Amino acid sequence: MRANDALQSKAHIEPEFAALCDVLSSSLAQLEDAAHSLNTYLRHTEIDPARLAQLDERMSQWLSLSRRYKRKPEELHALYTSWQAELTQLDAASDLAALQTAEQAAAKTYQVEASAISKKRKAAAPKLASSITQAMQGLGMQGGVFDVALTTLSSPAQAGLEEVAFLVAGHAGSTPRPVGKVASGGELSRIALAISVVTSQLGSAQTLIFDEVDSGVGGAVAQTVGKLMKQLGHDRQVLAVTHLPQVAACANQHWVVAKHSTNTNNVGSTSSTVTPVVGDARVAEVARMLGGASVTDTTRAHALEMINAI
Repeated sequence: MRANDALQSKAHIEPEFAALCDVLSSSLAQLEDAAHSLNTYLRHTEIDPARLAQLDERMSQWLSLSRRYKRKPEELHALYTSWQAELTQLDAASDLAALQTAEQAAAKTYQVEASAISKKRKAAAPKLASSITQAMQGLGMQGGVFDVALTTLSSPAQAGLEEVAFLVAGHAGSTPRPVGKVASGGELSRIALAISVVTSQLGSAQTLIFDEVDSGVGGAVAQTVGKLMKQLGHDRQVLAVTHLPQVAACANQHWVVAKHSTNTNNVGSTSSTVTPVVGDARVAEVARMLGGASVTDTTRAHALEMINAI
């Protein structure tokens, strides 16, 4: 009504406002008729007190749940739906028949996969044992034997149907026993190298790192170790930390790792350097490894001979 009055007060400015005032007046009259009809309907409508009480109770519960679970009233339906989904999952988890069926299916799948692994193990074990035994002969362990024992387990395990153990006999005539119980430190190093040589030929690793794997060996065995590492380096990268000149002489690249201590203003510090050596510097380093701090013409000549012999 205020809009109609405002528009009528401006009718003298724009004649078209008069027609718009007529439209608004007609609309107001229709609105008043509708309101009158609704009031008449309400006066003649009987409201069910029980239904009102029921709606009031539900509204009260709705607001009470909202306060209890600290959620807005409009969020309660989504919360209820999520709880229903969780309850369905819990019901499924407690379904013993379904669980037994799933367990039987999993056991069947495990048996198939584990049997396939066992078959491959039984085929590979003698080949691996033979190859490592052969490699041991050139590492100062003549007559030594390496064996792979497969012991069937009483119950299935994560690793399969059998336990795998590495057995070794360090010399001819001895009975193979677990490698950790019969091998000395030097023998362990050589066995580890033999395993690395054999398995690396089957694996796909592009870089092999040996940290003093030649510990406890020397002489001709050390030279064999160096040649084996050089053999591995033909088709992959081999990094070796060694103190043996026989091994160092077999390398394609030679770096010297050294520590240096300094004292500045009564504060000591230690740093390490890694320096490549080539040519005469490499010959001098191999000679130092041969003869210690004092390098003579003899040790230098021996070092040059070792490098050139590879």
